[in-house]
Amino acid sequence: MKRNLPVSIPSANPPRPRPSFPANLSSSVQPVVGKSHGGSAPKASVVAGVASAGEKLPRASAQRPAVSSGMGMDSQAVRAAMVRKLQAQGLAHPAVLAALSSVERHRFVDSALANQAYEDTSLPIGLGQTISKPNVVARMLELMCQGRTQKLGRVLEIGTGCGYQAALLSHLAREVYSIERLRGLHDRARENLRWFRLSNLHLLFGDGMLGYAQGAPYAAIIAAAGGNDIPQVWIDQLAVGGRLVAPARTETGHQNLVVIDKSDTGIVRTVLEPVLFVPLKSGVA
Repeated sequence: MKRNLPVSIPSANPPRPRPSFPANLSSSVQPVVGKSHGGSAPKASVVAGVASAGEKLPRASAQRPAVSSGMGMDSQAVRAAMVRKLQAQGLAHPAVLAALSSVERHRFVDSALANQAYEDTSLPIGLGQTISKPNVVARMLELMCQGRTQKLGRVLEIGTGCGYQAALLSHLAREVYSIERLRGLHDRARENLRWFRLSNLHLLFGDGMLGYAQGAPYAAIIAAAGGNDIPQVWIDQLAVGGRLVAPARTETGHQNLVVIDKSDTGIVRTVLEPVLFVPLKSGVA
C-alpha cells in the first residue's frame, strides 16, 4: 500500500553540528556514550569501547565468549554462510551484506545460545526482549539504505536491545545514536559493544518514544519495537529526504513493517509485510 512519490535520500544530513556531550537532556534521557567531533571532547564523555580518564578496559580477549568446536564462532566462514542464506532470500545491498559479514552476532547472545547465533531465528536477550532474526534485521537495514551507495549521515535507533543492530548501523552510517528504555539492556549493550570500539556509536538511556531531539535531524530512523502508530515526534526529527523504517499497527489491525519517506512537500507512507516485534512502550525501567 503506497502513496505518492519516491524520495531520493541525500548523501548526508543538512549541515548541523552534532551536540556535544554531556548534552543538556530532560530527566528521562541520559547520555552514556558520546564524543565530540572538532575541539576537545568533554571530560565526562565515554565512547563505546573507549575509556574515559581513569577507566581501564579489559583486554579484547577477555571479552570473547567460549567458542564451539569445528569452525568455531570466531570463524568468518560461519558468518559468510549466514550471509549467503540471506542473499538467497533476496538481500542484495552491498553495504548491508558487508556489515553482516563483519559483525559477530554470537557476541550479543548468552554463551548458552552461541551455537544458534547464526541461525535465522530470534533469541531471548533478557527482560522479555529478543534479538531479531537476521533476515528481519537485514530487511530493515536494506530498506533504510535503499538507493544509497554512500554511508548515511546521522541515524537514530529506537531500542538498542543487546546492541547487535547498533553495531551493524555503525558500519552503515557516519554517526549513530541508539536509545534504550530498559536499564538492564542498556548496560548489557554497553558491555557487548565495548569490545568493538565503535567511536561513531553513542548509546543513550531514555524513552525512545520521544526520540532524541538533540541529535536531529536524522538521515534515517529505525525502530526495533512496534506501537499503534509511528510517533509524530520521530517524523518531526527526520530530515527532509530522510527515511524511517519501523513496525507499527496498521489499518488491518496487524503489525506491519512501515516505511516513511519525508520530502519538502510532505511524507510518503508505505506499508509492507506483516512482522512481529515487541511492543513499543514509553518511559524507562
